[in-house]
Amino acid sequence: MRRDRDEQFHDFVVSRRPRLLHTATLLTAGDTHMAEDLVQATLTKLYVAWPAFQRADNPDGYVRRVLVNALIDEKRRVWRHRERSMAELPDVAGSTPSGAGDAGEAVKLALRELPPRMRAAVVFRYFYDLDVAATADALSCSEGNVKSQTARGLDRLRAALNSPTFLSQGATR
Repeated sequence: MRRDRDEQFHDFVVSRRPRLLHTATLLTAGDTHMAEDLVQATLTKLYVAWPAFQRADNPDGYVRRVLVNALIDEKRRVWRHRERSMAELPDVAGSTPSGAGDAGEAVKLALRELPPRMRAAVVFRYFYDLDVAATADALSCSEGNVKSQTARGLDRLRAALNSPTFLSQGATR
């Protein structure tokens, strides 16, 4: 029985890990190192709760919820507030990462400024095109909360992206 469970989980990981990593990368606003950590934490939690996952009416929603909870847990860690991972180390402290002038990089920087749940609401609604009900299920909140989180998140993203100083400051506000 244990062997069957391990094989099922292995098959799940092989088939779903790339999609989980993509989602985690969006949820972390492009921070691939944190995305890897989130996927690992999510897979660990799923393995422990594998029987519950298999009984779930909506397995995709279950996985999204575990991933968002892992993001929120990670953001609560005190040491995360003091460090920021980067693909390349800057030559000068406080300089903007290379490629920040690109529209995609600007969106990632703006997304980083949103609180984790607000960011998750925006990502699920607009990057994954989930409806309000599916997003509410993934975030374990009401549909009204999803609507307000996405509306405020979009307002904050628009303001950040339209700010002339946003990219020059490297989104350190």
